[in-house]
Amino acid sequence: MEKTGDVNVSGNKWLRLVRWHQGKKVNEEGEDGAKDEGKPNIAPDLKLKVNWRELAVDPAERFYYVWLQVMIFPIVYNWVIIILRTCFIGIATSYLPVWLTLDYLSDLMYIVDMVITVHTGYLDQGILVIDLNQLKKRYLHSKHFLRDLTSVLPTDFLYFLFGIQTPMVRINRLLRMPRLNEALDRMETRTSYPNTFRITKLMIYIFVLIHWNACLYFALSNYIGFGSDRWVYPNITNAEFASMRRQYFYCFWFSAQIFTTVGDTPLPKREEEYLFMIADLLIAVLVFASIVGNVGNVISSLRDRDNVFFPNHELVKGYLRSHHISKELRQRIDNWYQHLHINKKIMRENEILQQLPVHLRTEIAVSVHLSTLSKVTIFKSCEKSLLEELVLKLTPQVFSPGEYVCRKGDVGHEMYIIKEGKLAVVADDGVTEFAVLTEGNFFGEISILNIKGNKSGNRRTANIRSIGYSDLFSLSKEDLTDVLSEFPAAKHHLEEKGRQILTKMGMLEESGEGEQQEEEKVETKIKRLESNLEVLQTKLARLMMELESSSHKMQARVEQLEREVAVLETQLPEDGEEAEIAEGRGAGVGEEVEWEREEAEGEEEEGSDPKVKKQKQTEDSHDVTKEGDGDSTKSTKKDVEKLVEGDKSGLKDPDDKEKKKHDDGDKTKEKGDDRPGQGDGAEIRPEEEKEEKSGER
Repeated sequence: MEKTGDVNVSGNKWLRLVRWHQGKKVNEEGEDGAKDEGKPNIAPDLKLKVNWRELAVDPAERFYYVWLQVMIFPIVYNWVIIILRTCFIGIATSYLPVWLTLDYLSDLMYIVDMVITVHTGYLDQGILVIDLNQLKKRYLHSKHFLRDLTSVLPTDFLYFLFGIQTPMVRINRLLRMPRLNEALDRMETRTSYPNTFRITKLMIYIFVLIHWNACLYFALSNYIGFGSDRWVYPNITNAEFASMRRQYFYCFWFSAQIFTTVGDTPLPKREEEYLFMIADLLIAVLVFASIVGNVGNVISSLRDRDNVFFPNHELVKGYLRSHHISKELRQRIDNWYQHLHINKKIMRENEILQQLPVHLRTEIAVSVHLSTLSKVTIFKSCEKSLLEELVLKLTPQVFSPGEYVCRKGDVGHEMYIIKEGKLAVVADDGVTEFAVLTEGNFFGEISILNIKGNKSGNRRTANIRSIGYSDLFSLSKEDLTDVLSEFPAAKHHLEEKGRQILTKMGMLEESGEGEQQEEEKVETKIKRLESNLEVLQTKLARLMMELESSSHKMQARVEQLEREVAVLETQLPEDGEEAEIAEGRGAGVGEEVEWEREEAEGEEEEGSDPKVKKQKQTEDSHDVTKEGDGDSTKSTKKDVEKLVEGDKSGLKDPDDKEKKKHDDGDKTKEKGDDRPGQGDGAEIRPEEEKEEKSGER
């Protein structure tokens, strides 16, 4: 009784403590409610506002991925167990309650999967559609809905017709195979070991295929008769082959032996056995080809991955052998490659990530290298966008033990940031060590900034050698210049920091006045060029205006010349007759001259006395010919001069021609002679008088 009393007392204590704690909670809630008076109670409203009917599932979220993995189990269960229960009747009847429970549990998961599929959104022009009406319309009008609906039809009612030992009525559950393929594809894209996953998936498919073949072999043996020949399953009356476990394992072994074509299988005796073996051998060929093909793809993908991650060692080896490189150098190169492979040092980061978009590459580089780059003194307090651009330019490098990273006096083309390892600053003898640089240190940053007044002239000021294997990041001068061209403020900031560091080191020449003078000279040159540019622009505008006005004038002159040519064409017949008369007269004068010359030549051939007589005649004839020649030459000279003057006048401006024509018209009007071609007649008259005189002579 005392013990029971103690128990009751202790129980009452615990009850009082629980009640006190609950009362304290209620008081706290009341105080909070008093403080938050006037504020609505949000939690109940949220619970009431959640509408599960309008819930949408994003296919890119983790929930959808996890649900696909869960759906693997009911689908694989139906593919394995339905055929097993159909062929192995003993197994089906022995564990019937278990099978029925798993059957209806898988059916429930099928129905839930249909509900989730209805609420699963889809992308339309890159935007996730979550409207339930559109989702229902899309799913209900698709082939997936018909397949899913057929897979959950209540065919179990056929048990009343065929009996509970016929699970083949649930064969429609196998229509969910596309859902299994979707789940496996999602897993392959998300796993970190896709090649291993591919091999595992292939082996699962082969296992299911051998399982189905084993079940069909047992069913065929039952149809032919157990133990009727060596090919079928032995007689189950024998205790050795009577257990269900032995039945399944024997059939599975026999099926695997056929598919792998390994071992001796009994020869078939009946037509049914021959047909079964022929089908199995054809399937075995396909299985063998799929295994070989998938394994070959995995091996080739692994080789391609190694070639992308690491430099191709075989090509380098072939090059070294062909050029007879020394064994010592070849050994160093082999050790370098071995270090990369053992420690998984990736040297081709940019090539590996080249297929990704720029923003994703930037995020990856920032997450991997930004912490290392931010340790550099000159890059501290720089804007984030500049650092994001620079991390994409970092190049990983690995140095072997005893290898020099840089030597004193070399021109600096890049700076280095130590990611891992130790480097020593050594003297020229290579033995004396001045300092040791470890992880996070950097060097060579001044040589890539091109700071004016640097006494070292962008050359290395120390010898730096790797103590062991060292992982460094390098940033070249060209990459930094390209990035800083888009960030002028950051460029000025970095140059100022570099000058401060050089000033502390005593490596900066004080030439501030010279730099200012140079800047002033540049500014004056720029101003001069700007002024010259303005003058040239004004001249160009003036020339363009003159060209336009001259083109208008030329067009007007051409039109005027066309009108004058039309007027002259009407006068062409009269001028043609006068030209013919002048040509006839000139021909007559020429014939007389030739006749007189012939007479003179004939008289010279006669005696001396007649020569004296003829001498006078020849002199007279010479006078006549001279006069004729003089007149003809004068007339030809005048004609040539007129042609030359005409050409010159044609080359002159049409305005001058118009003025001359007006002056000639005024003169002819004063003389009172308006006849055209009077000038030509005046020139012909003196020639006619001379011809008449020569004829009289």
